[in-house]
Amino acid sequence: MAVTPVIEGGRYPAKATVGESFPVSALVFREGHDALSADVVLTAPDGKRRPRTPMTKDPHEPDLWHAEVTPDQQGRWAFAIEGWGDPIATWRHDAEIKIPAGIDVELMFTEGALLLERVIDQLPKRSKGRTVLADAVTAVRDSARPESVRYSAAVSAEVDAVLATSPLRELVTSEGPYPFFADRERALYGSWYEFFPRSEGAYVDQASGKVVSGTFGTAAKRLDAVAAMGFDIIYLPPIHPIGRVNRKGRNNTLNPGPDDTGSPWAIGSAEGGHDAIHPDLGTIDDFDDFVRRANELGLEVALDLALQAAPDHPWVTSHPEWFTTRADGSIAYAENPPKKYQDIYPINFDNDPEGIYNEVLRIVRMWMSHGVRVFRVDNPHTKPVEFWEWLLGEVRRTDPDVIFLAEAFTKPAMMRALGTVGFQQSYTYFTWRTAKWELAEYLNEVSHETSPVMRPNFFVNTPDILHAFLQYGGPAAFKIRAVLASMGSPSWGVYAGYELFEHVAVKPGSEEYLDTEKFQIRIRDWDAAEAEGRTLAPYLTRLNEIRRAHPALQRLRNLVVHSSDDDAILVFSKSVHSDRAEGGEDTVIVVVNVDPHGTRETTVHLNMPALGLDWSDQLTVHDELTDQSWTWGEANYVRLDPYVEPAHILTVRRPQQ
Repeated sequence: MAVTPVIEGGRYPAKATVGESFPVSALVFREGHDALSADVVLTAPDGKRRPRTPMTKDPHEPDLWHAEVTPDQQGRWAFAIEGWGDPIATWRHDAEIKIPAGIDVELMFTEGALLLERVIDQLPKRSKGRTVLADAVTAVRDSARPESVRYSAAVSAEVDAVLATSPLRELVTSEGPYPFFADRERALYGSWYEFFPRSEGAYVDQASGKVVSGTFGTAAKRLDAVAAMGFDIIYLPPIHPIGRVNRKGRNNTLNPGPDDTGSPWAIGSAEGGHDAIHPDLGTIDDFDDFVRRANELGLEVALDLALQAAPDHPWVTSHPEWFTTRADGSIAYAENPPKKYQDIYPINFDNDPEGIYNEVLRIVRMWMSHGVRVFRVDNPHTKPVEFWEWLLGEVRRTDPDVIFLAEAFTKPAMMRALGTVGFQQSYTYFTWRTAKWELAEYLNEVSHETSPVMRPNFFVNTPDILHAFLQYGGPAAFKIRAVLASMGSPSWGVYAGYELFEHVAVKPGSEEYLDTEKFQIRIRDWDAAEAEGRTLAPYLTRLNEIRRAHPALQRLRNLVVHSSDDDAILVFSKSVHSDRAEGGEDTVIVVVNVDPHGTRETTVHLNMPALGLDWSDQLTVHDELTDQSWTWGEANYVRLDPYVEPAHILTVRRPQQ
């Protein structure tokens, strides 16, 4: 009973990733007092059953059994829980009581020998296990030997090794199978960088004083720096023609000048729609060259999928039924009171769902054919969940490597629904979690509670989200948020300008940037910032280096929150078994001062059993940021000055066993 992870009764697959272990649990019990055991049995995408994975009892809830399973290939898997009577464990329990008490001694040894002989019968001929068990049976039946020797022969380590792979299972019952889908690793782990191609390489023409847009060619030159910082995905806001009707001016004003560029999310004009490229950026061949260069540098290109239209999008003429017509005959533009988007028409999926569904699938496949395997989806919560289930299912059926990130800052139920029906990643509430207590709660939530249906992506900023923490926290705030995002989630993201500490809002109380890049080209002098040391790029580079060096940071479900005596010092750890780590275990402990304005001193308390250690163990920790080392135990003094370094990122060297 109570099998997990089972999503909506098994209608949808739970989320898994190739190479990532994920937990399975169930209540397993039987009548009477006989012993029982349980296993997890996986069925691979090819339909073949994999060897059983034994489950273990929860030490606190005796009927709750756990196991971790690890898919080793991409595709649709299934798991089942098998509960079974364990007659050998029952015999051992009884024998331990009766034989020392002199009760039914010979009968107990006879029963034990018969059970071992049953195991022999199920082993392959010429198996070494048959010899081991046959010798044990001989010893158990030999009444001339001391009783303790006879019993020891039945429970030896050699016998246990045979039973571990060939147990005697009776009365096997199965619950399942239940589906889960193993995505490629990039669906779980990766560092995202967002920039507007039109800003990269843009310049002011000295003769006319006009801003000249960047192109895919100039933007490609910026890719070297992005790759050098250790990012894996370059995400582009919409690259399509921008509408001229109701175009917005700078800072979202309603009176644009003749040179105002408009918002890339106001998609469509006479030059084309979602399957076209803005002429200022270049041609489809230029885009292909951009993708090719990104791939050469180890970067994947993520494209924005924004299902909306400018008033002069070709769809408005060819398919007016795809939009909502108001009582006065006008087409309704987008609103999110008090915000108004006069330059955008939302799509109404109710009038011609089949036509809209097929058109969107055509567009997605068109960009896939040009090397795009990652899509960041704008506002998916404003479209039918049924549509996303269909679209993502169609893509997964033929191209299971394609990744969709849901940009849905909305009600928890909708965010969960989008992840459930197929989105491989989800934006989160991380941006608005700044206090220690709420960060601790949220890290636990995304790492454990919602992980079967949602994979988090922690963006530190976006073109339209500049949190007050960054506006008023100074450079320390930028470091703090980068550490929290990059260490707390396998996937994290940065929008260009973060490394330049861009922090000025359009007005007090707003999360919009002043002179937001959504409505104008922003020219940044990256070289001058680097020459003058006004950049966070080296810090971001180091964080990504640490992530790549530590498999523990590339996993989601392994996070443990520890405690400290200060309300601004957050402590968490991540551990994973890894052949790349000394001793086979990779453990990273992160200690962060989430107060950007003041130095904090406190005692950090580690949950040693959660780290696989005894409470009295001592371990060596090495700070990956400062290159210092200390000896730590359960209680440890820390002092973090945010103006110097607000965090410890500690690699753990475990004590010799």
